[in-house]
Amino acid sequence: MTKENLKTILELHLKYLNGLPGGKKADLSRADLRWFDLGYANLEGANLVWAVLKGANLEWADLKEADLANANLENANLEEANLGGANLKVANFFKAYLKKAYLKKANLEGANLEEANLEEANLKGANLKRANLKGSDLDGANLLRANLRRTDLRYANLETAYLVGANLKGTDLRYANLENANLEGANLEKANLKNAYLGGANLQNVNLEWANLEGVKKYD
Repeated sequence: MTKENLKTILELHLKYLNGLPGGKKADLSRADLRWFDLGYANLEGANLVWAVLKGANLEWADLKEADLANANLENANLEEANLGGANLKVANFFKAYLKKAYLKKANLEGANLEEANLEEANLKGANLKRANLKGSDLDGANLLRANLRRTDLRYANLETAYLVGANLKGTDLRYANLENANLEGANLEKANLKNAYLGGANLQNVNLEWANLEGVKKYD
């Protein structure tokens, strides 16, 4: 993929989105876009299945409802990118930068977000079932009613995260930091909270049935 070809694809996609003659929906499936600068690009609804975006700049990009299933976004910059309703199933976001990204109702089932930066990201209603979030930074993230069933959150930073009504059934939270997190009404049935830190966390109406609370710390 050359920069010239990509420019043409983006121009035709914009026409497609605006309903103009000659427009064509972007098909970048399996495209090699590693290290490309796609900052502020409009790829709403585009096909990026299996695309390679390793190290790419997607800052402020519009990827609303785009299909990025199995895409490789390792070390990519997605700061404040719009990924609302996007299909990100089994995508690789290892060490990706997603600070303040908009991921409302995105499908991240089985995605790899290990050591990703998701500070203040909006993940309201997102599907993160069986996703790998080990060592990720979710400080201040909004996970209202998110599906986190059987998600790997070992060593994750969830300080001040908003997890009201979230489903964390069977989730692995060993050594996770949940300081001042809001877990009101969350489902933590069968969750593993061994050695997790819950100082200042709101646990009102939380379901902890069969949860592993061995070594949980609530105070320093």
